[in-house]
Amino acid sequence: MDDSLRTILVRCTGRDRPGITTGLLGVLADTGAHLYDMEQVVVRERLTLDLLIGVSTGDNALKDLLFHGWEQGFQLDFEVVEEASQRATKPRFVVTVIGQTLLPAALAGVTGAIAEGGGNIDRILRLSRYPVVSYEFVVVDGDVETMRHALVAASRRHGVDVAIQRESLERRAKRLVIMDVDSTLIQDEVIELLADIAGCAQEVADITARAMNGELDFEASLRERVAKLAGTPVAALGEVRDRLRLTPGARTFVRTLKRLGYTVAIVSGGFTAVTDELARDLDLDHAVANELEIVDGVLTGRVVGQVVDRAGKAAVLRRIAEAEHIPLEQTVAVGDGANDLDMLATAGLGIAFNAKPVVRDAADTAVSVPYLDAILFLLGIRREEVEAADEKDPGLVRDGLIPVPGTPPV
Repeated sequence: MDDSLRTILVRCTGRDRPGITTGLLGVLADTGAHLYDMEQVVVRERLTLDLLIGVSTGDNALKDLLFHGWEQGFQLDFEVVEEASQRATKPRFVVTVIGQTLLPAALAGVTGAIAEGGGNIDRILRLSRYPVVSYEFVVVDGDVETMRHALVAASRRHGVDVAIQRESLERRAKRLVIMDVDSTLIQDEVIELLADIAGCAQEVADITARAMNGELDFEASLRERVAKLAGTPVAALGEVRDRLRLTPGARTFVRTLKRLGYTVAIVSGGFTAVTDELARDLDLDHAVANELEIVDGVLTGRVVGQVVDRAGKAAVLRRIAEAEHIPLEQTVAVGDGANDLDMLATAGLGIAFNAKPVVRDAADTAVSVPYLDAILFLLGIRREEVEAADEKDPGLVRDGLIPVPGTPPV
């Protein structure tokens, strides 16, 4: 940068209309000023446009800008600032906050936590208004661990979800999302539905709860639960498939990811008889689960082959990422139970979705709202962008899959 230039932040405010940016840039071009950066925000038709420029002492750029603003009826303010190159070297983070509602007290708690860690908010962007409210804060500088600790405390105090990620190419270039199935992609536990048909629901539910909380070895608990299904007619699998309930927002989540070119996969400690059907229904790229042994039209109470357990899920993530030529840093894993912990730790971003406490405490971030598509906001995708893409799809309109504002997504 030329040492003879002063770095000036020019802030333009006023009612938005076409041509404002063009006019200001034209003045800069005519005066020979240097343009280093610019950013614009419009809220309720009120414009704020910031231009970071370099001007020489004695030139007419600032005077000409003021005259142009007076002619066009908007306000201009000037501030001498540090050189752009100094600010660019500071670390940058993205803090995302999600809640059913976000009251001023909750947002004050989040911004206070950022300040406590020495971070300075550079930009605020609203990501969604429904079915949840979410904001993204771009933060410059600060100690990430101090901010993370303070943000966790604010999250618990105000009952909102908060995530902090380093602003980087890897964050903006996620390419693979892999999800658990039971109590994540769907609201149900498949083995409990089978157990209900087999008449052993309570026994199986008790074992499942202990396994998901990390109190039991997953493989041993799965074999114990499956053994109780011995003799159940294979027709029960079709009945279970009919009873499955997708998590609200699941279809929106998957179709948005697919539109963006993501690879989308599921891995389950459940059963292929269910996951294969889900993969076909949602057009998923990969589905991995356990296979129930069936002989003469009934379940034998055994599984075929190696069990997909906690370590197995992480191995599946690595295998799919390698097959798709995707670095692990560009992967996202979503799960709720203890058998998801290795997978969440292996992924570039591990998300605990309505998870058990042991998982919520270990994951990179947690989402506790009941909408799976809220995860899109952690990836920096805005609700308006999702809706705009849906509205261009006549099939969704015809099938009634576009939700009315204020209603849960599909």
